[in-house]
Amino acid sequence: MADMNVRVKISEQEPSVRAKNFDEVCLGYTEEEAVAEAERCLNCKNPRCVGGCPVSINIPAFIEQVKNRNFEKAYEIISESSALPAVCGRVCPQESQCEGVCVRGIKGEAVAIGKLERFVADWARKNGIKPHTDAKPNGHKVAVIGSGPAGLTCAGDLARLGYDVTIFEALHKTGGVLVYGIPEFRLPKDEVVAKEVENVKSLGVKIETDVIIGRSVTIDELMEKEGFEAVFIGSGAGLPKFMGIPGEQANGVFSANEFLTRNNLMKSFKDYDTPIYRGKKVVVVGGGNVAMDAARTALRLGAEVHIVYRRSEAELPARVEEVHHAKEEGIIFDLLQNPVEILANDEGWVKGIKIIKMELGEPDESGRRSPVEIPGSEYEIECDAVIMSLGTSPNPLISSTTEGLDVNRRGCIIAKDENGETSKKAVFAGGDAVTGAATVILAMGAGKTAAKGIDEFFKK
Repeated sequence: MADMNVRVKISEQEPSVRAKNFDEVCLGYTEEEAVAEAERCLNCKNPRCVGGCPVSINIPAFIEQVKNRNFEKAYEIISESSALPAVCGRVCPQESQCEGVCVRGIKGEAVAIGKLERFVADWARKNGIKPHTDAKPNGHKVAVIGSGPAGLTCAGDLARLGYDVTIFEALHKTGGVLVYGIPEFRLPKDEVVAKEVENVKSLGVKIETDVIIGRSVTIDELMEKEGFEAVFIGSGAGLPKFMGIPGEQANGVFSANEFLTRNNLMKSFKDYDTPIYRGKKVVVVGGGNVAMDAARTALRLGAEVHIVYRRSEAELPARVEEVHHAKEEGIIFDLLQNPVEILANDEGWVKGIKIIKMELGEPDESGRRSPVEIPGSEYEIECDAVIMSLGTSPNPLISSTTEGLDVNRRGCIIAKDENGETSKKAVFAGGDAVTGAATVILAMGAGKTAAKGIDEFFKK
């Protein structure tokens, strides 16, 4: 009899193989494996996992249907709450959300909720099952800015309620950070993201690409001239941050945002007409999921890769799974170390980075112990490229071209209530545009909340 305290193992590409390709690392559950894992669910009367999910999926109900091999019904249950289940099953930090409060996790391993969600979504895609709505048009017209997870979720939920919804996307492809920010080996674009977008469109949502709000058209013009009665801003946070240390202007210094966009959206890893400089020895500065994505992408492009992070491994903000995969693939972690200068040669290209060693002091306002420099501990790492992964903030274009839209000192749009309504009447906002860079599922939760708020706004 199987040990019910241990989750069913999921197949992955071998590290030595996957480090040389951009194919998906995790291969997913088979039907038999998914059913076996679903049988571990206790179907709790008070399911804490649902409370741990930012979009409140009825997790025990969909897992029960997997257990019964009714995969279509399982997909229907998930789709009632989530517009992007194949995405969430791959990139959500379940270990700190739904799985983090799973009762099975008290004495053993939590039920693999994320992997089961992925299985159901993949099964539905392969079998041509799509979400649907029976809602009748209610005559109200809503604009959604940004086709990332917040925008797609808000648009999908509004369409289910009968709204006439149009998404405006600045780039030539739909998906936002799902397309430009997350590598192919974690989230396939054509097979997964594009199909999830098509599912949202199947609900009646219209999408216009290459429309830059604030340049092509303003929010005020959408409302005053094009008849949109409400607007949701889900434009994300795509403005990269840098350290401000000497040498950051050298050739061969990238933001992780640019590096990943060129590789993911512009396919530079496939030798398209949009190449990017491929260093032989690359240093990635930062310890979040984006840093792991940039490092693992650089590795696949043929570089020796170091991750430099100023705290210890215990404080790494990246998912444990991503850190584990990075280590398996051969990425070198230089922890408790921080850059102080980027060194360049006579031609202006990166030749190295000067590092100072750190130690952990007292906790900062986030609760993590603050890193403190160790005097006299400087040394150099030779490298020919540096990728800065220090977070992002919202682009100020939308706020600066919209009359009456308040932002905070970090440039994030201020939501004055829990529904995401802003200082401008009938304009709502959510996701990274409000919070700064966060996770896909939190952005989806914000889009879901805003859709409810917009619906309530029209019913007043």
